[in-house]
Amino acid sequence: LLIVIINILSTYNNTLIRLSDEVGDVYLTASAGRSGFSGSKKGTPYAASRAAEHLADQAREMGLQEVRIRVRGVGSGRESALRVFGQKGFIIHSIKDATPIAHGFLKPTKPRRV
Repeated sequence: LLIVIINILSTYNNTLIRLSDEVGDVYLTASAGRSGFSGSKKGTPYAASRAAEHLADQAREMGLQEVRIRVRGVGSGRESALRVFGQKGFIIHSIKDATPIAHGFLKPTKPRRV
C-alpha cells in the first residue's frame, strides 16, 4: 500500500472522495455530506475542500505519502479538493481526468405514421 489512488467524483450536488489501491479496494471515503454540509451547500468548493481535508488527515494517520489522483465529474469542487492534497504535503505522481465524454448522436425519430 505504497502508492494509492484518490478518486474524486465531483457532481453539481456533492463531492465524493475515495482512497483505494490499484486493484480497487476502498480503504477510506469522505464526502461533503459526511462533513456536515446539507442541501445546496454540498456542491460548493468549500465543502469539497473540507471533505478532502478530512480524508487527507486520515490518510496521513495511515502513513501514506505518495498518491495518484483520478478526477471525475464537472462540479465546482474539483480543483479545491485537488488543491488540498498538494497543500497537505502529499507527493502527487499523476492527476488523471476520467470524466466520461459523450460520443455519437441521438437516435433519429421514427417516421410519422398518418
